[in-house]
Amino acid sequence: MGALEAEERPMKTVWIYVDTSKQVGDRDHLKVFANSDLADEWFLVNDPEGVVFEYEVIGAVDDEIG
Repeated sequence: MGALEAEERPMKTVWIYVDTSKQVGDRDHLKVFANSDLADEWFLVNDPEGVVFEYEVIGAVDDEIG
């Protein structure tokens, strides 16, 4: 795939929440969500004041291709 084609494809991202009250490596230190709607649902119940950050998934294959 050429560079132009890659730029035209939508970027796959995930939403990541970091619980700073947990130790790095603790099972609950990070929460990774497939989309912002899932993150919003989780926040309503678990941490209404929390914040998530969107990150690109490196090497993700588009669902249609793969």
